[in-house]
Amino acid sequence: MPQDKKKDHNLKAVPRLVSVSSPANESAEMDACHICFGTGMEIVPGKGARRCICRKRDTHVDQIAKAQIPKRYEKCHFNTYKTGDNVSQKIALRTAQDFTNQFPAVDSGLLLSGTVGVGKTHLAVSILKGLTERGFACLFYEFGTLLKEIQDSYNPRTFSSELGVLSPVLNADVLVLDELGASKPTDWVRDTLAHIINSRYNEKRFTIFTSNYLDERASDRDETLEDRIGVRARSRIYEMCQTVVIAGEDYRRKIHQQSGFGRLGNQK
Repeated sequence: MPQDKKKDHNLKAVPRLVSVSSPANESAEMDACHICFGTGMEIVPGKGARRCICRKRDTHVDQIAKAQIPKRYEKCHFNTYKTGDNVSQKIALRTAQDFTNQFPAVDSGLLLSGTVGVGKTHLAVSILKGLTERGFACLFYEFGTLLKEIQDSYNPRTFSSELGVLSPVLNADVLVLDELGASKPTDWVRDTLAHIINSRYNEKRFTIFTSNYLDERASDRDETLEDRIGVRARSRIYEMCQTVVIAGEDYRRKIHQQSGFGRLGNQK
């Protein structure tokens, strides 16, 4: 075979490598952080490498998702909590901010108690958001919802288990248990609450409770928090938490009245 034809034959036999940019690759390149270019590490001149802000942001988003904060409270932050001239609300706001800033160097959790619409849940959610930004594992549960999930775990048709439901509740760095005392105080409810409280107390994990029930009766018809959760649970919470009583008018009713039949506010 002539030499030139032999060369042509060899060229045809060798597969040609072609660089193909797939849509997925193009998307990844476009989404890559312009600071770390997807490595996760940011180079700081004269100081070395540190974790890139994009990874911190992703971690925060993941922690917020794990905290299970209801969407209705997505606008709840310390800077959106309206105190006006209400002294008790100003004290509650400062106490919640101090807890967030000083955690984990705090001595106790918080019990935010008061009538409906004074901002108890608003402050509790604000604390969780502040702590997740710092990387702490937090969890939000409305007490009635938690009880329902535990009850559902007994159903063989569900894929959950009591341990699966309770494990995050018992192990979160900070747990918000909202609407304490709202559920009918049966023996099972009290035993379940006692288990959660004692487990977190023994492991020195901090809990933030909110409740519409106070320790003093406004009238003979009113129930106290102790009436709703039992003497033992209330006694343990005295040890676990600083009680912050918030007074004031119902924020949601006030907004409703001001706006006619407009949209209700989120302060709870």
